[in-house]
Amino acid sequence: MDDNKCGCWAVLRRGVSGANCKSSSSTDSANTIPRTSLVYDAATETRYLNASNRDLCPPNEAQLSSDNPDAPSSDGKSPCQLLRFTFHELKSATGNFRPDSILGEGGFGYVFKGWIEENGTAPAKPGSGITVAVKSLKPDGLQGHREWVAEVDFLGQLHHPNLVKLIGYCIEDDQRLLVYEFMTRGTIPLPWSNRIKIALGAAKGLAFLHGGSEPVIYRDFKTSNILLDSEYNAKLSDFGLAKAGPQGDKTHVSTRVVGTYGYAAPEYVMTGHLTSKSDVYSFGVVLLEVLTGRRSMDKKRPSGEQNLVAWARPYLADKRKLYQLADPRLELNYSLKGVQKVSQLAYNCLSRDPKSRPTMDEIVKVLTPLQDLNDLAILSYHSRLSQQGRRKKRPDGTQHHLASAQHKSIRDSPLNTGKQRCR
Repeated sequence: MDDNKCGCWAVLRRGVSGANCKSSSSTDSANTIPRTSLVYDAATETRYLNASNRDLCPPNEAQLSSDNPDAPSSDGKSPCQLLRFTFHELKSATGNFRPDSILGEGGFGYVFKGWIEENGTAPAKPGSGITVAVKSLKPDGLQGHREWVAEVDFLGQLHHPNLVKLIGYCIEDDQRLLVYEFMTRGTIPLPWSNRIKIALGAAKGLAFLHGGSEPVIYRDFKTSNILLDSEYNAKLSDFGLAKAGPQGDKTHVSTRVVGTYGYAAPEYVMTGHLTSKSDVYSFGVVLLEVLTGRRSMDKKRPSGEQNLVAWARPYLADKRKLYQLADPRLELNYSLKGVQKVSQLAYNCLSRDPKSRPTMDEIVKVLTPLQDLNDLAILSYHSRLSQQGRRKKRPDGTQHHLASAQHKSIRDSPLNTGKQRCR
């Protein structure tokens, strides 16, 4: 271990996690979208958005694809600087994988809290040494050995402040485990400034993956894969579905269609053609979650509001309605210009033409100055109230009418993001 000690482990807990669709059993042909042009129209998008029970993998395709052909085989070779743990060491480090040490669960399996000694793989007593997060592959998990190898491969070689640190791994008989730095942060709801910081950090992580000499496409970017340290610095985790990007004059990578429903780019679902712009679309969905506080998919909402992209797109296209997207739990404590910029950026990321979407480097440039904005909507709101209150009262007894007009003005103001305006 170097001096870059473990931080804290936590999924971004804002209630914005999508329903994972890697294992849906539906093969209804009515829900299968023909593989045609990469540029799709509104009708095609609506069809895609409404097909909520469709598996992201077309029938039998997942079994025919060797998604990561150049991922290293498990022949005992250790990726650079990763520690190799025994199963007994991790069993002891997590207290025999006791239920009260579970941090979370995903398609891969359970994540347990554990402790190891600072200078090696030996287990430590709880509260001593280094706190780690141990992810254990379920024998019947949605993600299998191939995804486990991909995660070891990518995180064993890629190092960046906005990528979670993989400490080591365990491969023993049929046991597959990964050991990460431990992170603990996340509240509901997060303030606007923290949301922007998290979005920017995640954007930097994706920009790093896309911008290398050997680009990597994340392929499963979503809120629940963004981890936060104690300072709300975002780190991308779960690289099991990551894919090496196109090389040379190739424009895309043809691969099986996997991911999480509500985040995957429609043209990728329709064609299996994967590009960095597929990640950009997913980033646009997360930006909407940051802005609205809604989930990418929420079956508890009315039919027209269950898919966040479908519900928000008309608001994004109309500047007069942008503020109705803002999370009412923020209570006007957000930057007016920030909401405008984030809304426009989300709109561009979600463009139906992948080529029209910005690059992650361009997204980082847009988000960076938004951290320093202080034009809070609540200040503008109080300023308007004060101006109206200072208006000279007329002697003809119209004060009551003025108050009524003021109430209507506040109610109809684009700054009003209360529940009555945000369904």
